[in-house]
Amino acid sequence: MAGLEVRRSADADEVRPFVDKGEARIVNMGGGPVGVGVFEPGWRWSEHVGPIAGTATCQTPHRGYVLSGRMAVRMDDGTEGEAGPGDIVEIAPGHDAWTVGDEACKFVDFGQVQNYAKPR
Repeated sequence: MAGLEVRRSADADEVRPFVDKGEARIVNMGGGPVGVGVFEPGWRWSEHVGPIAGTATCQTPHRGYVLSGRMAVRMDDGTEGEAGPGDIVEIAPGHDAWTVGDEACKFVDFGQVQNYAKPR
């Protein structure tokens, strides 16, 4: 791994569009992939990524930082939470999520995003 690595999300190695209402930009760094997600108002994982993933709920673990907007999450066990600008979150596999309000949620994901929003 290089001593210093600087990358721009605008120059992502891969852009994974959702069915509608957003995309995930994947930047491959020496320490692993980083995802930058833009989740437009009205986005919901079960409607806009679930058909791509082919699972009932998201099975990707996420560890990230919310830049803007708000996102709600419901775990398979019914636990719910909401995150907004400046929040750091860790979300285990087995959840649905959706944007809250009229602003896109922008999220930097340091989790295991190598297969997020990719067809199985």
